[in-house]
Amino acid sequence: MLALSLGGWRTREPAYEALADGIRLLCLDNRLAPRTALPAERELAATLKVSRTTVAAAYRSLRDTRHIESTRGSGSVTLPLGRREPGRVDPDADTIDLQQASPPAWPGLAGVIAGVAGSAASLVSRVGYDVVGRPELRTAIAAGYARRGIPTSADQVLITTGAQAAIHLSATVLLSRGDRVLVETPTYPHAADALRQAGARLVGVPVTTGDGWDLDRAEQAFSRALPVMAYLMPDFQNPTGRSMSGEERAAVVAAAERVGCTLVVDETTAELDIDRPDDPTALVSDDPSTVVRIGSVGKTVWGGLRVGWIRADGALIRRLAAARSTHDLGTPEFEQSIVTELFPRMPEIVAQRSHVLRQGRDALVAALGRELPEWSVPHVHGGVSLWVGLDEPLSAAVVMEARSRGLLLSAGPRFSVDGGHDRHLRIPFTATPESLERSAEILAASWDRVRRAAPATTAPRLEAVV
Repeated sequence: MLALSLGGWRTREPAYEALADGIRLLCLDNRLAPRTALPAERELAATLKVSRTTVAAAYRSLRDTRHIESTRGSGSVTLPLGRREPGRVDPDADTIDLQQASPPAWPGLAGVIAGVAGSAASLVSRVGYDVVGRPELRTAIAAGYARRGIPTSADQVLITTGAQAAIHLSATVLLSRGDRVLVETPTYPHAADALRQAGARLVGVPVTTGDGWDLDRAEQAFSRALPVMAYLMPDFQNPTGRSMSGEERAAVVAAAERVGCTLVVDETTAELDIDRPDDPTALVSDDPSTVVRIGSVGKTVWGGLRVGWIRADGALIRRLAAARSTHDLGTPEFEQSIVTELFPRMPEIVAQRSHVLRQGRDALVAALGRELPEWSVPHVHGGVSLWVGLDEPLSAAVVMEARSRGLLLSAGPRFSVDGGHDRHLRIPFTATPESLERSAEILAASWDRVRRAAPATTAPRLEAVV
């Protein structure tokens, strides 16, 4: 599994340091959790087909940077993030962090927070424990669905502490250990982590920036794997930015209904529309017994405002509320009050988000086209990121080299379900245009360095076989 996760780690710099960098990136991306036992030196050397001396030197480098610790007779384990040096980045450097694909806070948020704080006396008169959520907020969310043509009542909405909590709670209630779950690949990695934690066996269905969802593979996966749940992002999918066509939506819903699969639809990026030529319904079906919808204000308003929700059948909402007390006893009242005040202003907020994201997208696309014309840069109509294609499976190496130059990114394999995506890199366009232009310059320098260091065996691409 470690070898699979490392992907294309080899470069012409000292092999031991290339291997160490690959393991560092897995730690930094949290694909290797803290206190994970690493393979013995001899075992890893045999699997990677390198000398034991190379592995020993790599582990020594990782110990020097406090990514792992080794005990004689007990092997090596990864260390918690707080005890690690941040790779090769100078902690005092002016870094650009593009690991989190989240826009800056909506400019009017501070005023709304101040207004809610001014009504603290009435706010603290409430009990404060409510596993379902504030009625006013649930009513506002239900009205928003109704405006989209999805009739919804307040008792079909449960407020959560962000979308991640909604995904985790849904997985806990809907899944049993060993159940199969259909997911896109690439996909949102924290959702995949939550599904695995619930004991799910993930079945990947490819989605690409050019061709969209592989419907043949999806229909085969539904009919053969018989998944209990499918987790999908039909609008501005993270990380590809692709949106489902009407045909794709209809095919997925029909395939799920044939096998009795519950569709969990993540709509956290659905409102981040920049210039989509059409605006299809999130999914053709609006039956809450087969489609569970998850939303939040993390992308539209601010990532620090941890309020999300689940829209589902009333019976499922009651099951979710009953199961929730093992995780938490409700979403904070103060944050709910803020979001309740924000909902009437959502058209204004979404318009401002569209403007900011358009500036970022256009600046990043232009800069990458200028600095790295050999990369495949897709055109997306919304969302938060570009899923950029590289010429070679060097995503992890580029990320580590860029990190040493002050740019933080997540490598393509971080978004994989079954491994792979070493030829892709997710680049969010949520930063300022100036930061994104600087990021493209750093990536160009990093790519040049990595390509020159890459082994000759990875450089040529076989076009035909006679």
